[in-house]
Amino acid sequence: MPYVKGKKVNPFYLSRSWKDKRLEILERDNYECVMCKSEGRVTTRNDAILEIDHIQELDDYPELALVDENLRTLCRSCHNKRHKRFGFTPKKNKWADDERFD
Repeated sequence: MPYVKGKKVNPFYLSRSWKDKRLEILERDNYECVMCKSEGRVTTRNDAILEIDHIQELDDYPELALVDENLRTLCRSCHNKRHKRFGFTPKKNKWADDERFD
């Protein structure tokens, strides 16, 4: 398995087809993080490192590896949150179990 900066890398991510698709998805999403955008923030390649996220994980759904609808642009921070990396754990809503009066 190839290594990049001391980390194991899935050979798929070094393929020409992935590199081409990655650029295509970045262009499609206007080089903006789609999660930030959905929250009303603008995060572009000028503000953060942008990565391409497989909505359905590559290991579980290799047949969706290059399917446009399964790919989206995320900033590194959102990508890490999505995968709960680096100790990120979403805060529990302390009001979630309270009664609601609608």
